[in-house]
Formats: sequence, C-alpha cells, structure tokens
Amino acid sequence: MPNRHSLFWRLVVLVAGFCVSMIWAGGYVGRQIDRTSSYLSQDAHAVLAGYADEAHRALQAGPDALGQWIAAMHQREVGWLVVVDRQLQPLGGQRLADQEREMLTFVRHYEWPMSRRNQGLPLVSVPIEDSGARLILRLPERFRPWRNHALLTAGAVYLPLVLLSVLFCGLLYRVLVSPLDSLRRQANALSGHRLDALLPAAIAGRNDELGELGRSLEYLTRRLRDSIDQQQQLLRDLSHELRTPLSRLRVACESDLGIEDMRRRTDREITSMQHLVDSTLEFAWLDSEQPRFECEPVEVAALWDMLSENACFEAGWSRDRIQAQVPDDCRVLGNLNALAQAMENILRNAIRYSPATGTVALSAERDGSHWHLRIEDQGPGVPADQLPWIFRPFARLSAARPGGDGFGLGLAIARSMVLMQGGDIWAENRDAGLCMTIRLRIV
Repeated sequence: MPNRHSLFWRLVVLVAGFCVSMIWAGGYVGRQIDRTSSYLSQDAHAVLAGYADEAHRALQAGPDALGQWIAAMHQREVGWLVVVDRQLQPLGGQRLADQEREMLTFVRHYEWPMSRRNQGLPLVSVPIEDSGARLILRLPERFRPWRNHALLTAGAVYLPLVLLSVLFCGLLYRVLVSPLDSLRRQANALSGHRLDALLPAAIAGRNDELGELGRSLEYLTRRLRDSIDQQQQLLRDLSHELRTPLSRLRVACESDLGIEDMRRRTDREITSMQHLVDSTLEFAWLDSEQPRFECEPVEVAALWDMLSENACFEAGWSRDRIQAQVPDDCRVLGNLNALAQAMENILRNAIRYSPATGTVALSAERDGSHWHLRIEDQGPGVPADQLPWIFRPFARLSAARPGGDGFGLGLAIARSMVLMQGGDIWAENRDAGLCMTIRLRIV
C-alpha cells in the first residue's frame, strides 16, 4: 500500500479532480445551453405578442373582422392557426376537425420552454388580452428553438472540456514530467562528467517517489564526486610517499655502500613500499566497494588478549604495558576479522606514539544498546582542531605526535572497518593522551 507521501495519492487527487470537474462542467454547461436554447427568442415573443394584439382588436370588432384577420394571417404566415375561447371552441367562423381538436391538447404557452421531442414545429398558445381567448398557431420556421444547439454545445461544452484537458496535462506535466526532466538533466550532467550539478531544492524537499529518486541521484552524484576526489588524492599522496623510498634507493645506489648494507637498505625500502601499496589498495577497496560484513557475537576480552600478545611481540613491549578493564559480559555484534584489524591498527598507532615507559589500556562501558570500547595511550595527544583529520588517509600529524614512520592509513582503514559493521569511531584528548572510542551494538 503506498504511503501517505506517495505520488500515487497526488495522481489520484489529480485524476479524480479532473474527472469530477469534466463531469460537472459538461453537465452544468449542457443544462444551461438546453435551458437557454429551449425558449423562444425575444423577437419571437414580440412578433407573437403583436399577433395576439391584432387578434384582440379583430375580436372586439366582431366575428366577421376576426374571420378576415385569420384569412389575412394565412397569407402572412405559412402554417396552421386558430383563435379559441376558454372552452377551446374556435372563433371567427372556423371549424376544427377531430384531429385538429386533438392537436389542441399538445399546445405549449409561448413563454414556456419548447421540447425537443417534437418532430415538427410545435403549436404555441398566445393569450389574447382580457378576453380569455387564445391564439394558437404552428410556430413559424424562423422562430424555431434549438436551432444553434449543436454549435452552442460544441463551443460551450466541448471547448471547456478541451481547456480542462490542457490544464490537466499542464498539472500532470508539473507533477511528473518537470521533475523527471530535472532528474534527466542531472543524469546527463553525470554522463558529461559535470559532478558539480546539484538537485533543485523543489525536488529534494519532496516526500514522494520522485523526491526519493532525486535524493538517491544526489547521493550518487556526491558519492561519485567524493570517490573521484578521494582517488585523485590517494594517487597524489601515494606518488608522494613512494618518492621518498625511491629517492633513498637512488642515493644508496650512487653511494659506496657495501653489499650487505645495500641489501638491508633495499629490503627495508621494498618492504616499506609494499606495505604502503597494500594499505592503499585495502583502503581504496573499502572506500569504493563499501562491503557489508557478516556480523556475529565477538568476545572483546579474548580478542584484545590475542592482539596484545602479537603487538607486544612486534614492538618488544612487556605484556604488562598493555592493559584491559573489560567486563566479562562484554560481547559486541561485529565481524571478527574486521574488528580485529581495526583494533590492531589503533593499538599499533597507540604503541607507535607512546613514550618509552608508556602504557596502552582498553576499557569498555555499556551505553544503552551499545558498548563503548576505549583504547587510551599516554602520548602527546592531538590538537583539538586536528582531531577530525586523523581518520583521513595519509594524515600524519608528526609535529603533534612524533615518533612514527607510518603512512597515515591505519586509522583511515580502522574507521572504514568499524563503519562497515554498523558502528562508529571517534577520537578525543584525555589528560594522559589520546583516547580512541569504538561504538558497537550489544549482542
């Protein structure tokens, strides 16, 4: 069932309103035309009233004068006529056949509307002043009603319906075609590599399907633009980072180093470049593919123990320098491998920037339906205005946190890993150093 903001309801209102308007307008105008065209014209009223006055004067002059007037009327008007009294008896010496007497029952007053059911011209009755008599005659052809009925119907009924149809098409165009045309222009802008084209506010603010389509296209535009910018930035940073070890290799080749020193220097630089390329490719894959990891319950304490043991072996730290205060029931909903890599990158980063006798500690705090996993070091921290930048690739704030030789990709990869699990990550300074917080759902 469409929701209340669906375009379906707008179309229902538009089409139903159009149909109701068409029916009402056609019926109303048709009735007005029928009513107007069924009455005799003012000229016909004047002529028939004049005949009645003439008949009245002839009636006052006597039966012979009335008969003479009737005979004269037969010369003036082609058609049947008679003057009758209150009892429908003919005056002026006229005689009526039985069929003509029956015709008197179908007479209509000349001021009444004329019926269209008559095959021929109707009989109309015109009262003769103060006498009770009436002039009954076949309506002259020139006074026939309904003469222009078809033309009036075409002009007053069908023309408004055509105008309503044009209005309906205009509204339909505004509701459907115009927004789609805006979306088409934005899609064409994408195909033309113009990624700065933004969705009009009129479409972005809609709550129907077109608004959803527009916002999806807007998101696609921004996502594509950010992805291209990110790739270009990655290429620039990667080329910059590769220049340093390549320059050192060139200097080593031009120096008088011994074979063993040259081998160690070459192995070190190649390992560094391989690590740089692998990390860059991993971050680019996370950024472009945005995979959704399969989540499962993860024991945070057991995972931290494994990561701490490996980190101490690599860094040469004693085990007591990596601490943990994790409740026994601390289990999060996440992907084991992704969470392990994210926490490992944070842990290595904390070890890299820790002082010679510093420690790294993990603590867990429950917050509603989530666990907050905090990894704190005792390093120099990061300036507050630069905290949002540490999760960007190749962001190395060596002036604030000296002592590392990484490439600035560890935290960027960790952030992507956490976000792909439906969590969140942020950094904040503490009195003793930097605190990295991972927020994941409770199992």
